[in-house]
Amino acid sequence: MSRWKALPAELDPRVRQLVVRLRRLKDHSGLSMRQLAARTGYSPKSWERYLGGRSLPPGEAVEALARIGGDDPTRLLTLREVAAEAWENGKDRGSTAAPADPPAPGPEPGLEPEPVAPSPSPSADPAAEIRLSVRSLRIVLAAGAVVLVLAVSSAVLMTLRLTGHSGADDGRTPRTAPLAASTPVTTPSYSCRLQRVDGVWYAGNSRTRDATVGYGQAGPDVAEVQCLLRRAGVSPGGIDGMFGPLTRGAVVRFQKRAGLIGDGIVGPHTWKALRG
Repeated sequence: MSRWKALPAELDPRVRQLVVRLRRLKDHSGLSMRQLAARTGYSPKSWERYLGGRSLPPGEAVEALARIGGDDPTRLLTLREVAAEAWENGKDRGSTAAPADPPAPGPEPGLEPEPVAPSPSPSADPAAEIRLSVRSLRIVLAAGAVVLVLAVSSAVLMTLRLTGHSGADDGRTPRTAPLAASTPVTTPSYSCRLQRVDGVWYAGNSRTRDATVGYGQAGPDVAEVQCLLRRAGVSPGGIDGMFGPLTRGAVVRFQKRAGLIGDGIVGPHTWKALRG
């Protein structure tokens, strides 16, 4: 159990409540500051400031510590929002306040789970929320595109059926209904052309190593993930470039096997493990 220093007397009670909860989670995990930094991607100095009440921890750091300590991230993030409100109103700012250190440099391979990209300071939290909103919007748009393609395909098939049976027979010359002209809906075709260049695996669909790829997305980045998963012995289903349930399940299994957080989202750390 860590011996914590007393929190600053001028600290707002709402911020104090958040820091006390984070200290308990850190003690419960049994990790040192260095091990906590390796598991979350934030430097030991940053965690000393967060747990000392001298700097407000970013939402991603709070969520990462909650998962490590086995607590509910939603409840902790709610406490963090309340504390942020007090912090921004200047009720708990003092001479001890200091901006958070940047995330620690790349941790040792196989030691850490893949963290969500940390914010460099409390003031960057709105930017992080915007990034999350943009990613969610992309997922929704991709899902909407799939639904639209299916709807158009159904409409074309219905038109062909109705047109094929609408010709009336007046007893004279049989009339043949013309086929409705339509543009076929094509699905991109992907294949796995695996090759190793300078110790890095590529499958011929995408060369990205840091793009965020998640459920509902589609395209060459997804096909690249599927090929690399298959190379690693984890079947994602077909190589269709669609990030569906089978691909997400394969990503989770691979992440757990590689010692990463099994969140089903392919980020820089998961790309590194897939291409290594």
